Amino acid sequence: MKKHFPIILLSFLILSSCAPVLREDLMRRGIFDVRLSEIKQSSEIYRGRLFILGGIIVNTTITNNGSLIEALYVPVDSRGYLKNVETPNKRFLALYPGKEILDPMIFREKREITLAGEFIGTRSGKIGEMDYTYSLFEIKELYLWEEEKEYYRIPSYPPWYYHNYPYWWYDPWWRYRY
Repeated sequence: MKKHFPIILLSFLILSSCAPVLREDLMRRGIFDVRLSEIKQSSEIYRGRLFILGGIIVNTTITNNGSLIEALYVPVDSRGYLKNVETPNKRFLALYPGKEILDPMIFREKREITLAGEFIGTRSGKIGEMDYTYSLFEIKELYLWEEEKEYYRIPSYPPWYYHNYPYWWYDPWWRYRY
């Protein structure tokens, strides 16, 4: 058993890195390759269906019906990971029903989410002063991605500076080695 432990551990790590971010049954039932514009245009056809959506939070508000997230739409792959999109331009609303609320300080602007949501219909709203029709989803499961922390970077040294010398080689006190 001890002989096979590293192989088992490596297999577990590889398989767990490929896991979807939402429950497996929701990922199988959900639709994740339809555009929001198609859903809005054919809202009666898609009503009651489960969708897997990615997004960047614009705003989170607490309402009488639950927490309401306004997000920029970002397509997801088959595991629920967000795809790289330069400029997402469609928005949607996602309602988290029930007594448990989503704290607006945690679910704040620019946080990334993946959700499984049932399409309810459309809702009119405003973006600034412009009228906008949102697609509205009821959240069945929600995944909040970790924030990417920005660190202060010291400018790197030029490539010729790095050598395979011991660490003390560049120490100013060891400048004269003779």
